[in-house]
Amino acid sequence: MRILLFVATNVAVLVLVGIVFNLLGMQGILAENGVDLNLRSLLVMCALFGFGGSLISLFLSKWMAKRGTGTCIIESPRNRDEQWLLTTVKELAEDAGVGMPEVGIFPSTAANAFATGWNRNDALVAVSAGLLQRFQPEEVRAVLAHEIGHVANGDMVTLTLIQGVVNTFVLFLARIIGHTVDRVIFKNERGYGIGYYVVSIVAQLVLSILASTIVFWFSRWREYRADRAGADLTTSRAMIAALQRLQMEQGQPQDLPGELTAFGISEQMKEGLAGLFRSHPPLNDRIRALQAG
Repeated sequence: MRILLFVATNVAVLVLVGIVFNLLGMQGILAENGVDLNLRSLLVMCALFGFGGSLISLFLSKWMAKRGTGTCIIESPRNRDEQWLLTTVKELAEDAGVGMPEVGIFPSTAANAFATGWNRNDALVAVSAGLLQRFQPEEVRAVLAHEIGHVANGDMVTLTLIQGVVNTFVLFLARIIGHTVDRVIFKNERGYGIGYYVVSIVAQLVLSILASTIVFWFSRWREYRADRAGADLTTSRAMIAALQRLQMEQGQPQDLPGELTAFGISEQMKEGLAGLFRSHPPLNDRIRALQAG
């Protein structure tokens, strides 16, 4: 599924770029104005940078998560709660068919949890101290099952691949725009003037914002899948109860760093157009989806 989605996304973007170029007659405009940009080489360069950054982030995800949240990994259980946590995660991981992840607790009063890692058999699942203190055991188990669902679905890898595609084409299109403006409007025949760098940076910022809606859309979609996985690994009643408990917690400060928000169990509400940049769907929608079966 991850590879199919990756290939399909690449093909779709390539087709779209080709259609836009043809409809706008970009090749003719570039040729008439002496624009000599090597699109194939540019695309390869942008892919190296776009995917390189995403893959580095993926491989460092566990390390960054531990440092960013202050997560304490449970090596040897020090009390009954830690033993229960390890045992529960082990049971869920076995049921989901994934390797035993590292298990940790991060010092936050907010109710949250996250999963990250570069593959299904080398993941990290962590919960906040606040969630452990205030949630019922079956609700904690459902939250853990939700996070194990992310691991089993390969969501971290898929999100990285999608981000790599988005990064590639943001870099690619921004430099084409900057190159075209520099040659056509500023009439630079050799090298690049200030116009290229300013326009490229502005275009990259604008395109990044627009393209990020694709990444956020996938992030929201994967939450429904993780909820369903959590319900399958426990029960729908327990998963719904956990989401309802999270509703009661809304308004509390969230302590996950920005880069880990998409991997948490929930996020603060955003309204209007800002909803396009939500990493999670509204809890009401998630609950209704589970109730509908």
